[in-house]
Amino acid sequence: MVTAVTSFGRSGLYDWLIQRVSAVVMAAYVIFLAGFILTTPEVSFDQWKALYSTLWMRVFSLITLISIAAHAWIGLWAVLTDYLTNRMMGAKATVLRVLAQMVLGVVTVTYVVWGLEILWGF
Repeated sequence: MVTAVTSFGRSGLYDWLIQRVSAVVMAAYVIFLAGFILTTPEVSFDQWKALYSTLWMRVFSLITLISIAAHAWIGLWAVLTDYLTNRMMGAKATVLRVLAQMVLGVVTVTYVVWGLEILWGF
């Protein structure tokens, strides 16, 4: 049996809600960027720099980055739980799932830290 401790939220309902909210945030970000590109005749480096130097765009990008990380973590947790625990019963499957979650967790945290460095210059 897999407990909710390895999941992002406290229950399946929280995970479901986090995935839906994060999907809306990511969709809004993509729609905004597509609109910006379509309404700006020639996008130059200076225009991109001006756009991303505003506080609201940095915050929007940060919220989107966190949404991507949460959305990916919940999705990967569900897939790993289904295919590495339920399909392959036994201690080896649990060790393999936990190892995969650790590796993917490190990758996710690395991407978030990298994104913070890019957005805020830490």
